[in-house]
Amino acid sequence: MIEVINRQRRHKTNPNVWRDFTERALEAVGRHERSVTLVFVGDAPIRKLNQQFRGKNYPTDVLSFPNEPESFESEDESKLGEVVISLERAKAQARENGLSFTNEVQQLILHGLLHLCGYDHETDQGEMNRLELNLRKKLRI
Repeated sequence: MIEVINRQRRHKTNPNVWRDFTERALEAVGRHERSVTLVFVGDAPIRKLNQQFRGKNYPTDVLSFPNEPESFESEDESKLGEVVISLERAKAQARENGLSFTNEVQQLILHGLLHLCGYDHETDQGEMNRLELNLRKKLRI
């Protein structure tokens, strides 16, 4: 199941478009049986999350929060976690990179999903970046 939550008002979004893409991306990474929550926000909320969880006081484009049950909960392996995306950042980056807004958001969703799957581009000597580029080709983004 893919849940899409829109917590911003600047950019119109069609949850079905993002749900469909996320399902295809999960299939491409071999996790089609898993569920994910996508949350669209603006720069201010993602800046707060970036500060709270990463100690970085600026807005970022995407953050991933893997599902980690509390000690009293049983592990739900069907849920990968949440991907939070700033649509303000996505719009600006699309312009900077010469991409469509849709393609930029698709790339951010894919990037966030790979983090939920345990990849970390800051420590893996390029493994995540190589995989992400291959998956972009496969998904035509």
